[in-house]
Amino acid sequence: MMKMLPFFQSEPIGIRNGSEGCIGANRQLGNPSTVAEQVPVCPGPSGEEIWSKDQEKMSERPEAACRPSRASSITSNGSCTSAGDSPEKGKKGIKGILTSALKKMKKTKPLSVKQVMDLLEEHKLCDAAQHLIVLEKSLSSKSEEGLNTSQQDVESVYEVLKHKVFSILKDSVLLAKTNPELLQQAVEALKEQEKEDQNYLSENPPEQNMQFRPRKWKELWMATVKESVETRMKDTSRTPRTENLSAVGQNLLHMGKTMKEDLTVVVKYIKQLYPPEFNVFSTYAELYHNYFASQAKKNAESHLEDKDIYLLLSWVHNIYPKDMRKDRVLAEELEKLKLGSLLPSSLSKELEKKYLDNEEVTIKNSLTKCLDKEIQRWKEDEEPEKLNGHFQSELLAIFVIQSIYSGQKRAKDISAAVGEELSRRLSQELPSFLRSYKDAFEDFKEKSKKHRYYKAILIASINNCWNFRDYAEKNVAEKDDNKASILSILGDIENSGFDVLLQQLFAQLKPIYKKFTENKWDSSNEIMNEIIKTTSKHISDFRTLKDPFYHAIVEKIHARLVKEYIVRLLKRKVSLKTPAQQQNLAQNISKNAADLEAFCTSNGSQATWLNSALPKLAEIIRLQDLGAIKIEVATLATTYPDIRKRHLEAFLHIKANLSRSELKSILGYLADSTASTLPGAPLFSNINVS
Repeated sequence: MMKMLPFFQSEPIGIRNGSEGCIGANRQLGNPSTVAEQVPVCPGPSGEEIWSKDQEKMSERPEAACRPSRASSITSNGSCTSAGDSPEKGKKGIKGILTSALKKMKKTKPLSVKQVMDLLEEHKLCDAAQHLIVLEKSLSSKSEEGLNTSQQDVESVYEVLKHKVFSILKDSVLLAKTNPELLQQAVEALKEQEKEDQNYLSENPPEQNMQFRPRKWKELWMATVKESVETRMKDTSRTPRTENLSAVGQNLLHMGKTMKEDLTVVVKYIKQLYPPEFNVFSTYAELYHNYFASQAKKNAESHLEDKDIYLLLSWVHNIYPKDMRKDRVLAEELEKLKLGSLLPSSLSKELEKKYLDNEEVTIKNSLTKCLDKEIQRWKEDEEPEKLNGHFQSELLAIFVIQSIYSGQKRAKDISAAVGEELSRRLSQELPSFLRSYKDAFEDFKEKSKKHRYYKAILIASINNCWNFRDYAEKNVAEKDDNKASILSILGDIENSGFDVLLQQLFAQLKPIYKKFTENKWDSSNEIMNEIIKTTSKHISDFRTLKDPFYHAIVEKIHARLVKEYIVRLLKRKVSLKTPAQQQNLAQNISKNAADLEAFCTSNGSQATWLNSALPKLAEIIRLQDLGAIKIEVATLATTYPDIRKRHLEAFLHIKANLSRSELKSILGYLADSTASTLPGAPLFSNINVS
């Protein structure tokens, strides 16, 4: 009974946990009556393995039957099985199961070394592993087979088994799909050895360990997985070359692709072959991550090209942490592990600084080249191209904005923090570029007046400002001080261009306006018609401006026409004593004002704030009642708060019938009712009174 103690301590007879994957086709016996007499081996019985054909003798020597350890259980038909499949379990209780099993046990002897080798040749690794354990135990029990077998013989077979098992396990990722049965055989053999190690350690004090046990195959498995991972991560030939991708970039792509694909195989096909204590997925994932991280660190510490710095940072911050998790099953497993970043924080920050410095310099150089090309185009004897009827030199704005926008987008694609930092650095670049552009524009404006296409180039340059203005309005935050700076510089360029374009027109209008005072407003309608005709010729040239700038220049013309008219009224050249004379002048001014408004409005002026200036002045001339004049003056001052006493006093010179006291009263009323603030678009403040 004492000899049975180890057996009673083992698992129930039948299929045992962990051996469900042992694959081995059991050869059918010719005579069914001899099934119980066969040697219980995984590959199936043979004549040489029969210990006894006498069924009755089995009950006489139960202790000789196969003696499965806690690590192995071989069923009576010779197949590798696992716990839970025993037909006895649950029917008779543990005592009944053991009693029934004992009755069925056969008197068998361990397989010979040659027989185990035959199993290995047939790739029945699980069966070979189990029988090797039995044979190994027979050496210590001094059984007949043990006396005929040396430890060296057993170890020789173990070496063959180990080589086959770990050769297969090294290729687990490939075999999981192509030959899962073979992989399962290797995993089951590994599990058998690991369990036998655990059984041995639980039954023997550490100081009594044998020379060959524990065999520590689990440690070998971990080393094999590590070797497999490194081999696959190094083999870049498995990933097709991507055009225009550097060696560093190709290697990053290969490692990322390999890691994702291999871990997907592990989680879907390999993990379930092992018991939980192997921590299969975390073992693989950490090994892949560690290798990837080591290579990323090596790259980061080497001299990298600018594009490779960008690629590496993209992998660290964006592709690696996000793309790996696109597969839901893989994402769930990775979320449990918290693998961390590919680079240490300090090294990542150092690499980010390199990238930001390089990108800033690259964009600056790009902007400089853009401006140099634009200046060169100005020197060519060619008219700017037209787009939708507008002169354009939009390549400058397109290239500049694209350089800045693309740089910001690339940085943002790495991470939001890197994008924000580059945007902060580049926030000064656009204003700086525009200042340089303004200087170049002013230089061309002053030195190239004889250029064949002088005005066309000015108009094209003004049109350029629209793209910059539109970009700033939409992409630069209101709270950013650079926005005001950008818009101010653009306004300077536009107005400088307008001044040159309007210079000739205003020069032609000046002598025409003088005719009003010279003729004392006689023939004022003819004079106004001449002004309109002259202006109309120039306005047609300005239609090559983009619509916003065309409207802006027409409004400037509108303001100039009104202003010059007022200037003539303030020249003190006309003094009318009778109400009839004043009435007549008022009618002429009103008629001229109406014609001027109609002309400017028909040509696109939106400066409606100018329309009431001349009619109000005409009304003051027409009125004779002092109170009514004061009310009209107050209305004028409310509409145009930049009017001052000097302006009104010069204007009232026309009304020669006003007494000194009445004049003083009117002027005093203006001083009392006029605010000190100037309007956004001044009118009278631009008029000097002599």
